[in-house]
Amino acid sequence: MPASVFTRMGDGRVVYMTKEQVMDDIQAGMADGADAASAAELTDDEMQRICDIVCDPSKIVGIEPGEEVIMTKDAGEIKFSQDSGGSGIGITSIPRAAGALMYERAFAFDTLELAWMDYSIKPVKQVISEEMITYEQISQETTFPYMYGAMPNMGLYYAPDGPYGNPTDLMREFKIEEAQDQAEKSADLLTKDIGYVTERLHSVGLEGFDFDTTASAGDAEFVATLRGAENYRKLDPNAYIVIGMSAENVLGIHGSIEYKGTPVAGIYPAEQAKLCEQAGANVFGAVVNTNTSKSFAWNVARSAAIIKKCTDESNIPVHANLGMGVGGIPMCELVPTDTVGRAGKILIEIAHIDGI
Repeated sequence: MPASVFTRMGDGRVVYMTKEQVMDDIQAGMADGADAASAAELTDDEMQRICDIVCDPSKIVGIEPGEEVIMTKDAGEIKFSQDSGGSGIGITSIPRAAGALMYERAFAFDTLELAWMDYSIKPVKQVISEEMITYEQISQETTFPYMYGAMPNMGLYYAPDGPYGNPTDLMREFKIEEAQDQAEKSADLLTKDIGYVTERLHSVGLEGFDFDTTASAGDAEFVATLRGAENYRKLDPNAYIVIGMSAENVLGIHGSIEYKGTPVAGIYPAEQAKLCEQAGANVFGAVVNTNTSKSFAWNVARSAAIIKKCTDESNIPVHANLGMGVGGIPMCELVPTDTVGRAGKILIEIAHIDGI
């Protein structure tokens, strides 16, 4: 049979495959994901459905009426003004207030967040007074749920940018205990800064917070974020809290740090979601990393297997991260629309996600 199925590799390259090759990759990707996350394998019917969606000849595919899910978004309005290096479009003349209204009234987004151009807790702390004013103004003009968002980004607390030693540098010198100590101190400071930012924004009517790209600096950052979210939940029992991850498993930079008695190093989305629920999160953002050397079919089947376990076991809604290099989507700057629709449809139908 000729290779007639238009599809892509994990780096975005166009390739043509036979349906048999697509199914082979689906089976292999699913098996890899099930093994990695200790998840149940997908059924033959589920894999056949994935194959049908991947092989659909249409450029754009979508879900059936009534199967729509909620969409949340990181970085908010700054995607208009950022350059392409930040996945933006570089229209610097669009202010954040206008951008928020465009997302609500032109693009019909379900939710949005205010984001500072340097999208991390530490730099936001320096401009919090300005952000309080901006948030209050925009929240008075919008009607959809409007949050604030920032990355915990604990790497900014390590030298040379921060006051503490870099654990990876210390580990190279075999200073393991010192590396763990510096990670713990950085985590304490990050939790404190999260408290400062959320308390200030809460004073002007903050509706919720998106902790985006969580655990990018590993397990200590994850614990710091969970503690920060827990404190924010105590401050505002009605807040809408989203915790989205940076990778499919938590990097064990510290190695033994725990949250409420649970070691967090190495855990996958199903276990991550349970801890986020304990911390008071309303929504968990699950991540599965894309392998650029594998096909889209391989990657999206792997994502479906891992995230399906998460949605099956989670008591809070799961919003799959579907963007550049995650959720089966190719790792390239301008994400191909033919993969976006397919990945969303597959994760809605097979993994039963609550949102994107």
